[in-house]
Amino acid sequence: MKVVVLVKQVPDTYEKRDIALDTGLLARQNSENIIDEIDERVSAVAAELKKAGTATEVVAVTMGPADADKSIRKVLALAADRAVHVVDDELAGSDMVQTARVLAEAAKDADLILSGAESTDGRGAMVPAMIAEMLGRPHIPGADSIEIADGTVTGVTNTDTERLTLSAATPAVVSLTEKAGEPKLTNFKAIREARKKEIAVTSLADLGLAAGPDAAYVRSVMVTAAERPPKEAGQKVSGDTAATELVDFLAARHLV
Repeated sequence: MKVVVLVKQVPDTYEKRDIALDTGLLARQNSENIIDEIDERVSAVAAELKKAGTATEVVAVTMGPADADKSIRKVLALAADRAVHVVDDELAGSDMVQTARVLAEAAKDADLILSGAESTDGRGAMVPAMIAEMLGRPHIPGADSIEIADGTVTGVTNTDTERLTLSAATPAVVSLTEKAGEPKLTNFKAIREARKKEIAVTSLADLGLAAGPDAAYVRSVMVTAAERPPKEAGQKVSGDTAATELVDFLAARHLV
């Protein structure tokens, strides 16, 4: 079974993130860009599938700028045998639909596509489902764990009210939560071997796709952006009139 792990490079979660007001896009140059933590956990799941003999090949696939190869190397050290890196200037500022189109084409020959349930920068949580729709494959969303047997992948998904066991025949797409895997620290040997593994750099033209103003699909764009206004101190009430003041405050805003 060929397993693809989708990888995304994101601004460090623990650093301040800024929006570029002229574009409405995340100012990625203002912080260190690293592999999304959830992708490390997905890689841990892929490593276990490989260890069990279920995955005969693990391929890391990412779409991003040239320096995203740092994140790819991390997955190569954790689990992947090789990688595909889609690099193209026309993909800058891609929305979820365009991202899904590219990743679907790059990963279409996989028996199982594994992805994080949501990235820590956009938190759209829609790209895996879009990929499944574009490829005409079943999708198991937000799985906390998966098992594979006899050409069927089974995932356990927990909602606010239910614990669901979902099964689908492969080829399939599965998005995983942070509970699905625990990444191990990479040792020097794994890091050294990762440097020797193949990263196939490809472009939109290589995939037979187009993007940008002249493409059939034009990405959605941010029209305007503004800084979040500073927080203001709330109205304080106290003393014998506190209850009356609170009621008047709520009534003025039609909340009671």
